[in-house]
Parts: sequence; structure tokens; C-alpha cells
Amino acid sequence: MPPPIDMNRFEQIRASGDLPSPKGVALAVIRLTQQQDVSIAELARVISGDPAFVGRIIKAANGLLASSRRPVASVHDALMILGLPAVRTMVLGFSLLSNHRHGNCRGFDYNAFWNSSLAIGLAMQVFAERTRCGAPDELFSLGLLSRVGELSLATLYPFDYARVLDTARQADALPLVVLEQEEFALSHVELSGAMLADWGLPTVFVDAVGYAEIREGAEYPEEARLRVLVECIAAARCIAAICLADEAARSAMMPRLLAAGARLRFNRENLLFDCDRIIRLWVEWGTLLQLEQKRAPSFSELAHGDPGELPGGAGASGPAPAAQAPAEDPEPVRHIDPAHPRILIVDDEPRTRTGLRGVLEQGGFEVFEAADGRHGMERALELQPQMMILDWDMPGMSGPELTRALRQTRVGQAIYIVLLTHQGDDERLIEAFDAGADDFVTKPVRPRVLSARLRAGLRVVRLQQELEREREEIRHFAAQLAVTNRRLQEAALTDALTGFPNRRYALDRVQQEWTAANRWGRPLSCMIIDIDRFKQINDTYGHDVGDEVLRRVAEALRGALRGQDVICRTGGDEFLTICPETDLARALSCAERLRAALDSLALKAGEDRLPISGSIGVAMRVRGMADVDALIKEADRGAYLAKQRGRNCVASVQSLEKMQELAPRDA
Repeated sequence: MPPPIDMNRFEQIRASGDLPSPKGVALAVIRLTQQQDVSIAELARVISGDPAFVGRIIKAANGLLASSRRPVASVHDALMILGLPAVRTMVLGFSLLSNHRHGNCRGFDYNAFWNSSLAIGLAMQVFAERTRCGAPDELFSLGLLSRVGELSLATLYPFDYARVLDTARQADALPLVVLEQEEFALSHVELSGAMLADWGLPTVFVDAVGYAEIREGAEYPEEARLRVLVECIAAARCIAAICLADEAARSAMMPRLLAAGARLRFNRENLLFDCDRIIRLWVEWGTLLQLEQKRAPSFSELAHGDPGELPGGAGASGPAPAAQAPAEDPEPVRHIDPAHPRILIVDDEPRTRTGLRGVLEQGGFEVFEAADGRHGMERALELQPQMMILDWDMPGMSGPELTRALRQTRVGQAIYIVLLTHQGDDERLIEAFDAGADDFVTKPVRPRVLSARLRAGLRVVRLQQELEREREEIRHFAAQLAVTNRRLQEAALTDALTGFPNRRYALDRVQQEWTAANRWGRPLSCMIIDIDRFKQINDTYGHDVGDEVLRRVAEALRGALRGQDVICRTGGDEFLTICPETDLARALSCAERLRAALDSLALKAGEDRLPISGSIGVAMRVRGMADVDALIKEADRGAYLAKQRGRNCVASVQSLEKMQELAPRDA
């Protein structure tokens, strides 16, 4: 399992303010659910302020009910069914989707990301009912947020991450996590884990997301529930990949899904039944969330080599309209062309639009038109003009209403808006500015006055654009500085020769594991590994040969370790291995595997063949042990005992029988 990102580093990233985070109603809901005495009625009142959340929460609750029960129709009933932890994470996921549906990272497919995350979440919800490894609503939220690190990197470093993604798509490219680590000194896996932990998801969920990224064939965790969660995520990702794949490629992807189902001990019929149910939910949720989806597959038909589609699915009705879910990411906010700034006229009178167009084109503007408020809203979001002229009285949506709607969008906040009206009294002026207008012109429009007001407005817009450019430069500089700081911090905690964490990291990490073991009453073991006769090798053959021995030892130890273990170089020829949730018997077994890996090594030094071996001491935390120093000292005594027994062996000063009596009991 990849080590979690250091929380100090994560705090530096979060302090930048650019991480995807909940806003508005979602933020209020999350704060409320963190209070011990919050009432369901108060929470329902807050959620009711956002109709989109209301629909999604009620749909989620109905998805958990048996078909024989009366459907949920109120927010209050939905909250009673879901519970506060599930509501918090669901609202968090939906808030991120609403606020990060698009972005500036050109190489990142936002629509595909959310479609995949939705499919993973729904698959986890359905699998939870069969495996009982967690509450279905909680696993839905886990699946929806399991890849949030990718979205975060695309948000934090949009241009650099686009370049990394382009590199990852090339033939024979390094894995994406390796490229991310090289570019940003952290990967999306580490960032996902840190964000999920920060949002309060259970540790077992955070660990499951980390293990799910381990390459196929690597050792999985020993804890039964964690192992099932990892397999559920793996199977869910197979389903998501098939949903997003081209129709011609889907059949070839089925064997991997069937193998994942077999690891979960699902029989073929149950797995295919669950998959088709997941697809129906995926299509329904995709419509609700306004995601553009490919034609929905039928897994029953794919399993028999006959690709098809679900009746009534996305294939029957086609993808969502482009106006609701654009196929391409929107362009970043456009800057002013000094010669031709863009301006949009919204007026239901063709004669007025024609007259204004003539005046504006003479002034060097690039002019666009819309005949009503709703069309004006669509064109404003599409064109992102620097300025807009809105008529006050229009059918459907008035000028002030359009202004208020625009000010609620990111694009609309930067537009300079001028309202036109036949009335010029103070009350109208106040109403215009309260709606969010920047200026106010009465009809009939006097061209010279309008031109003067627009020139003044352009000065404001140019200043805003210049300020935004400076902010972008500062954000970019801060991002680069954060990467540099993380690399420096990583270098300060890493042994340059072996690539292992150094003594400083080892002492901090073993203290963290000690605290966790004390809190939860779980076992914790550690090993001291001492390379046999290393000083003699150094004195006889020189430090170059000694360094090569250490590098070979590090490679052997790295390959023999379990995913959950952490190994550090703490001295010249000494290594410390931390084994969380491991009792003495399992630690001794793991140590024997490490000893055998070292014993199989040999190095040529001129004409001489140098055998390599290690003496390993093992110790386990027991009741009554004072602190982490006592644990390390016990392991060190074991290594000394192994040296006394002739080297190249594993030893412990603790006996298995005594350790079973003193082992900490689960909390």
C-alpha cells in the first residue's frame, strides 16, 4: 500500500485554497453534521434550500429501500434512512460534482471522471448488499470519492497535469503515479487518501482506496474486511471501465470483470444480474446529474459475446443534450483583445439591437446578440463576453433577473453589465445596483453617452483581468513553491543511497503506529535488520563495494516486504521495519522471508564472491511496555541474539506463548 501523504504537506496544499472543497449548502450541511446535537429537522431545513440536493438525497434513500416499502418523498424521511455520516459524504460528493463539472486542465476528461466515479459508487452500493462489508450508502460515497486525488491534481496544477497525462498516454510510458510523483512529489493515490481522511471517512475505507491502486499480483492486506473492500473497488472499476469504453472494446474487457467477481466469490449469474442493475442505476443517476453518457451496455449479453444495450437506457434516448453536459471542457476565462473586446446585447426589440450594434461596432467592439433573457444566459456562458447590455423589460426573464442569475456563476461574476430602461428614477437605479448591475442607462440611448460609459467600464474590466493574471501568476508560483517544498521535505526524510525513508522518518512513523495501536488495541511489531560482516566488507573492498551491497540489500528487502510494512534505513548497515497490525508469530514469519531474500544475494568484488546475509531481531508491543523506545530496544536485543547464534538468522527475546498472554486486546 502506498504510504499516506505526510499531513504537514497536506496542510500546505490545503492552505493554498485551490483544493476541491464543498461550498454553499453542502458546506453548511457538513458543518451541521459535525455537531453532536444537530437535529434531523434542522438538517432537513438546510438541505431544502438546494432543490438539486433534495432530489439526490431522496433518490439515494429510495435506492436503499425494499421495493415493497412506500417510497420516500421528504427530506426528513430520507435523512432518517441514510443517517448523518452517509449524508455528509454524499453531499460532499455531489457538491464537488456541481462545482468541478468542468475545469482548466485540458488533458483531463471531467465528464468521463464523474461518469466513472458514479459507476464505481453505484457498484460499491450494490456489492455492499451482497458482501456485507459496509453500509450501502457509505460505500456509495466511498466509490464516488475514491478517485478525488486525480480531480485535485487537475485543479491544483491544470497545465502541468495536462502535460503529465499526455505523457502517460504515450506508448511505453511510466505508470501515471510514477509520473505524478516525479512532477509534483506526490501522487493522486496519496492525495486521495489524505483528503478522504481529512473529510472523516473511516480508516478502513481510506486504506482500501490505497490498496486498490497496488499493481495486480501484489500482496493484499490480511484483514478480511479490508481485503473484501479492495476487491469490491477493483470489480467496481472494471464495471466503470466497461461503461466508458467504446462498444467494440467492451466484450474483451469482460474476463477481467468475471475474474474480479470470482475473487469476491460471486457466481456468474449473480454478478451479471448485479451489473445490469448497476447500469440501470447509472443511467438514472446520469440523467439526474446531467452527465453525458455513452450507450449503456448489457452485461448479460456482453458475457455471451453479444454486445447490446439496455431497454430504455441511454442507448434508447441518446446522450444528454449538449446544453446540459458539454462534450468538451469550457475554455479558460478569455482575456480582452484590446482591439476588439466582446460585448453581448440582450434585448427583445430587433430595432434596438440593430441601433446598438452600429454604435458598438464603430467603437471597435465584437458584437453578439440575444433576443431574450434565457437565450442571453446561454450565450453569455458560451461566449464569456467582457461586457453585456441588457434591456430591463423582456419576456420570460427580465434584465435584473438575468443579472442575478449571471452573478451566481463563475463566468458571470467577471462580466461588466449595463442595464437599459425607460425609467431613470432613483428607485430603479437602486434596484439595478442591488441586482448586481455595474451601470445604468436610460432610453432612448444617446450614442456618445453610451460609448463614454462603456469606455469607463472597459477600464474596470481591464483592471480586473490584470488582477486575475497576477493572481494566476501567484497561484502558479505558490503551486511550484509547494512542489519544491514537498520535494525538499521528502529529500530530508529519504536515504539517498537506498531510497528508503531515513531514521528521522522512521522515528516519527513508528510513534504514529504506536499511538494508533494503543488507541485501537491492535498488535504492532517491528524488526531490526543488521547486515552481517558489513564493516569487514567496507574495510576490505572499499566503500564503493559497501554502497553496492546496501543497494542490493535494499532491492531484496523491498521485494520481500508486505504492502502494509514500512522499512527505513536507520544507520550504516541497519534497517528498521515497522509492521502494523502484526503479532509476533506473523512478524517472525515475515522476518524469515526477508532473511531468505538476503541469503539469496551475492556480489562479485574482483575475483571474490561476497555472500550477503542479515541478522534480524523481532519484537512486538505488549501490555506494560513503556513506550516506542522500549519496543525498538527489544527488537535490537533480538538482533544481537541472532548475531550470537551465528548470524544469518531470525531471533526474538520474546516467547510466543508469553506474547499471547500479554498481547493487547482489541478495543
